[in-house]
Amino acid sequence: MIDARRLRILRAVADHRTVTAAAAALYLTPSAVSQQLAALEQETGHRLVERGARGARLTAAGEILLSHTNLVLAQLERAEAELADYSAGVAGTVTVAAFATGIGLVLAPALTELARTAPGIRVKVQDAEGDASVPMVLDRQVDVAVAVEYRGAPAEDDRRLTRVPLYSEPFDAVLPVDHRLADRAQVAVADLAKDPWIGPYPGNPCHDVVVLACEYAGFAPRLDHSSDDFHAVVALAGADAGVALVPRSALRGMELTGVVVRPVEGSAPTRRVFAAVRQGAEGHPLIRPVLDAMEAVAVRETGLART
Repeated sequence: MIDARRLRILRAVADHRTVTAAAAALYLTPSAVSQQLAALEQETGHRLVERGARGARLTAAGEILLSHTNLVLAQLERAEAELADYSAGVAGTVTVAAFATGIGLVLAPALTELARTAPGIRVKVQDAEGDASVPMVLDRQVDVAVAVEYRGAPAEDDRRLTRVPLYSEPFDAVLPVDHRLADRAQVAVADLAKDPWIGPYPGNPCHDVVVLACEYAGFAPRLDHSSDDFHAVVALAGADAGVALVPRSALRGMELTGVVVRPVEGSAPTRRVFAAVRQGAEGHPLIRPVLDAMEAVAVRETGLART
């Protein structure tokens, strides 16, 4: 009989591409991962993983087993959810990883709502960039991710995950107050081609949005200044250091001294935000109320469209 714990290890190796990285994600030693993979190969009678200079990859037999692994693990999540529901008396801890703006806009208000509607649920929040939280869910480091669409993100039909759309929002242009385009009602990205730019670091999903918007406008932005903190980005724009594109919600309540904020002309670049859990866990009696509360807040209070 195949051990489900070993299936989780196989999936981690497939996700992380090396035994060492999979071991780190699972809080195991590389030798323990190797031993479990060897035992799984013995159980199945097939070689499942090949290792080379570029890391580890699944064999054809490994890919077949992986396709069943996603279904098996999702079903186990459902079983845990039903058993927890059967136990009644909903009380326990749910860990949520979310990026800073998502925490302020959706997650923190949801905690207030949960304190009233489900006081037995304790939520622990971890700050994580919009592209980091989904891998944390898949590696079982957290229960829920509040994430942003990004290049390389798992597809919407990924069988490992269940996604709940929360909101989508445009990016606005942030310009120094004396910028040549400051008096316009809207700003075309193409008109900023010769300006110095301020933006997030590569790897941040918002960096991808900014770069792609500029590429669609026919140029590569000259990113002179980099920060993942939008307060810093706006401050630099106010110091006449450059221009920026910033998600609209990140500007709420921010001190906008020295800058003007203008909508982007035409089809504005957009950030799409969603919650994600391991497939099968969406019905867990602790997790479901957290998802419902975030969804309700997103619909009621953000004023932004759902994805």
